[in-house]
Amino acid sequence: MTVDSATDCPEWLRGFAAKAPRMPVPAPLRPPANGARAAAVLILFGEGPDGPDLLLLQRADTLRKHAGQPAFPGGGIDPGDGGPVGAALREAAEETGVDPSGVSVLATMPEMYIAHSGYRVTPVVGWWREPSAVDATDPGEVASVARVPLSELTDPANRLRVRAPSGHLGPAFRVRGMLVWGFTGGLLHAVLEAGGWDRPWDTTRIEDLPDEAVYLARGE
Repeated sequence: MTVDSATDCPEWLRGFAAKAPRMPVPAPLRPPANGARAAAVLILFGEGPDGPDLLLLQRADTLRKHAGQPAFPGGGIDPGDGGPVGAALREAAEETGVDPSGVSVLATMPEMYIAHSGYRVTPVVGWWREPSAVDATDPGEVASVARVPLSELTDPANRLRVRAPSGHLGPAFRVRGMLVWGFTGGLLHAVLEAGGWDRPWDTTRIEDLPDEAVYLARGE
């Protein structure tokens, strides 16, 4: 599947769509030469009642990997997908009910590596040209779905850093009853910065990752 013109979206999104394919990948997220499974996630921008928003979901607690974690829709690339774009749209449809025909694909970002699960992930940037109703269509994989306004994601009151048991500090968000952290939190932080939507926030606000989140993420 192909990428549409980066101008096939509102003016406020065009700058990010142009930057996305060339965004730098931090060294810890650079994929290995081989040995990782290809995957894709959909970073889907829309405009809802509260202004520009992003589609996020919370994974079911019963999953073997990344259980209970908020995430962008996505998953492994299957042979019939034709690549990251097809995979991201298919997974979004399966997980949230998004109608792919209403999505304009604006860009693909460089691959990033999730060491914990062994995936090399291509983020696919989409504009929700014709929004469709969304829900947790597969309760075995998805616990909830939310369109989260950018105004909430950039609100300093909703920003913090979380400390993993290893001592690693990463950006996080408290929105719509979710603690968005890990790979998704880091990617979301980078997207907001690149889009020019980020606002100053207190980076000294640090919390230890809740034991339940660690337990679920490890698949224990």
